[in-house]
Amino acid sequence: MNNIRNFCIIAHIDHGKSTLADRLLEFTKTISERDMEAQVLDDMDLEKERGITIKSHAIQMEYNFNGEKYFLNLIDTPGHVDFSYEVSRSIAACEGALLIVDATQGIQAQTISNLYQALDHNLEIIPILNKMDLQNAMPEEVSDQIIELIGCSSEDIIRASGKTGLGVEDILKAIIEKIPSPKGDKDAPLQALIFDSVFNNFRGIISYFRILNGTITKGERVKFFHTQKEYNADEVGVLKLKPEPRAKLSCGDVGYIISGIKTSKEVQVGDTITSVNNPCKEAIEGFEQVKPMVFAGIYPIDADDYEELRSSIEKLQLNDASLTFEPESSLALGFGFRCGFLGLLHMEIIQERLTREFNIDVITTVPNVNYKVYTTKQEVIDVYNPSGLPEQNYIEHIEEPYIIASIITKAEYIGPILTLCIDKRGILKSQTYLTCDRAEIVFELPLGEIVFDFYDKLKSISKGYASFDYHPYDFKPSKLCKLEILLNGDPVDALSTLTHINNSYSLGRRMCEKLKELIPRQQFDIAIQAAIGSKIIARETVKAVRKDVTAKCYGGDITRKRKLLEKQKEGKKRMRQVGNVEVPQSAFLAVLKLD
Repeated sequence: MNNIRNFCIIAHIDHGKSTLADRLLEFTKTISERDMEAQVLDDMDLEKERGITIKSHAIQMEYNFNGEKYFLNLIDTPGHVDFSYEVSRSIAACEGALLIVDATQGIQAQTISNLYQALDHNLEIIPILNKMDLQNAMPEEVSDQIIELIGCSSEDIIRASGKTGLGVEDILKAIIEKIPSPKGDKDAPLQALIFDSVFNNFRGIISYFRILNGTITKGERVKFFHTQKEYNADEVGVLKLKPEPRAKLSCGDVGYIISGIKTSKEVQVGDTITSVNNPCKEAIEGFEQVKPMVFAGIYPIDADDYEELRSSIEKLQLNDASLTFEPESSLALGFGFRCGFLGLLHMEIIQERLTREFNIDVITTVPNVNYKVYTTKQEVIDVYNPSGLPEQNYIEHIEEPYIIASIITKAEYIGPILTLCIDKRGILKSQTYLTCDRAEIVFELPLGEIVFDFYDKLKSISKGYASFDYHPYDFKPSKLCKLEILLNGDPVDALSTLTHINNSYSLGRRMCEKLKELIPRQQFDIAIQAAIGSKIIARETVKAVRKDVTAKCYGGDITRKRKLLEKQKEGKKRMRQVGNVEVPQSAFLAVLKLD
C-alpha cells in the first residue's frame, strides 16, 4: 500500500489536462509508441471532435523511483462546468490532485470551483503551470495568482508543457513525494466505493471502484450495500489502457469488477461493495445525489421507438449518473421522457450520444427549469413544464430558482458584462479585482434566464475571455406567467412556455410572427394568437387559399357575383368548423431557436 498513489487532474476547460496526461502515460511507458495518439484517454469520438473531456477516465501507471516500483492511479477529469459531477466523483476516490493552470490564460472560474471541491476532501494539491513552451506565457503573473489562491510558495509550482514534455519528471517526483499513500486496513471487512460504471453488450455492467478497506478476490460472493443484491465477482482487475484481470485486489487499489449484472437499476454510482461472508457495518459516505438544473422533454421521432429510447437512456445513465429521467406525454409529440441535465452543453452531448451510440433520432423540447408553485390551498407543487401549471385563479405565487454566478474577466469587458447580467434580471453581489486587469464579478441570477443563450452571449461580448461558473442558491418569488399559443382558439400545449411578465409581450409577438412563416396556408383563415390567461397579447393571420369563383360571371348585375361569394363564404365557415390545423415539426424546432 505504501507504493500506491491515487490522484486526479483538475483544471478549467482547455488548459491542457488531457495532453499532460498523455505525456505522463508516455513517460511511464504505460502506452507503447505504436498505440500513442493525442488525448489517448478521451475514448469517445465526440470528445476528440470537440477537444473536450466529457467522462473521467481512470488508468494505472507503473513507475520506478529510487529503486522502488510505484503504482500511480490517475483519473483524468472534465473541465467544463456542466460535467462538474464527474469531477466530484473522481475527487472522492483520490488522495491528491494536480491543479493545472494555463500559463497564457491564468486562473479561470472553473479552476477555483474544482479546487474548492478538492480542498473540502482534504486532497494534497500540486500546482502546475502548463503550456510553458508558448511565447505568450506569463509565468510570473500566473504564479502570483496561484500563490494568492492556495498559499503555496513559488518553488512548489512546477513549470511544465504537455506538448514538449517539459517538467513531466518533476511532476512524477512530486506525486510520489507529496501525495500520501492510501490509508485503510486490508484485514478489515471489504469496503469499496463505486465511482463509475459502463455497459458492455457481452459482459453486462462493468463497475469501477476504489477499495478503502479489505481485499477482493476473483470468484468471491459480493454484495452491493444499497440494493442488497448479491453477485459473484467473475472478474476483477486493474485499469490499464485495456482492463487487466488480477486474482486479488486489496486496500487502496482502483480497479473494476464484472459480475454479470444485466439491469442498470442495480448499480448506483456512490454505492458500496462489500463481501457476503464478512460484510462491513456501514456504507462509505458517498457523494450527494446530483441536482439537475435544466429540464427538457426528449421524444422519439418515430413513436414505435419509445421502448428502445427508454433502454438507451438507462444505459447512458449508467455511464453518466448526473442524467435523470421520468416518462411524460404531450398532445403534440406523443410519449417521451422528461430529462434533467446539468446544463445546456450536457443536454446537447446526451442528445448527440443517443443518436451516435444507439441510432435513435430524437426531438428535444424547449429547455425549462423547475418552478415551485404555491396554491391558494397552501400546497406547494413542483412544475417542470407549462402544462403542469394550475389555473391562474388557484395560484398564490410562483418561485423560481436562482443561482450565484461567478464571472472572471478582463477589466475592459466589465461594462458589457454588467449590462448583460442586469438585462437578465441579475443582482450584483460583489466585484473584486484579482490582479490589476482581472476582476471577479459575482451575480445572483434567475436560472431560467441563463438556460438559453447566456453563456454564448457572455463569450461573444468578452471575445472568449470571460469564464463562468455557477452553483444553485435559492428559490425566490417572481412574476411569471404562462404564455400560450392558440391556433383558431385551441391552445397548442407543446408551444406554451413559462416566462417573466416583462419578456412575455415581445416573446409572444416573435412566436406568432415565426409561426405565420412556417404554418402552411389552408382553405380557411388561421388565427395564430399569443395569450396570457384569457388576455390576447399578439395575433397574426395566415390567409386562406382562395379560388376565384366569380371568374365565370361576365356582365350582368353585381348581385350575381355577390351570390357566388356568399356561397363560398358559407363553405369556408363550414370547413373551418371541421378542419384542424397541422403544425409541422419544423415549427416546434424553430420556436426553440428564437433568439
